[in-house]
Amino acid sequence: MKINKILYWTCTILLCLLMAYSASMYFTSTEMIKSFFESFNYPTYIVIPLAILKVLGIVMILWRKITWLTEWAYAGFFFDMGLATAAHYYAGHGILGFSLYGLLLIFPSYFLGKQIRA
Repeated sequence: MKINKILYWTCTILLCLLMAYSASMYFTSTEMIKSFFESFNYPTYIVIPLAILKVLGIVMILWRKITWLTEWAYAGFFFDMGLATAAHYYAGHGILGFSLYGLLLIFPSYFLGKQIRA
């Protein structure tokens, strides 16, 4: 059980750090991120709301007091990372990148978290 807790916290902290880095880039380098969104044919007006939602998702995943909001935070991170991975792939940037690593971190964080709290 102790190895599961260590693995859970490692994956969760890495996931939260990755999302915090992403949100900070959205806030501090907004014009650069908007140009990436334009190259992916995504609307640029969602950059700042997406950054805010990433910060709120981090809070919900670490706080874990309201179960359904935690589930939504994980779902949001999953769709964000999945769509980002697909967008980078179809834009010709390759599949390896932070979005794929985040996608791989979501699963152990989510499932081990449920197992530990059961």
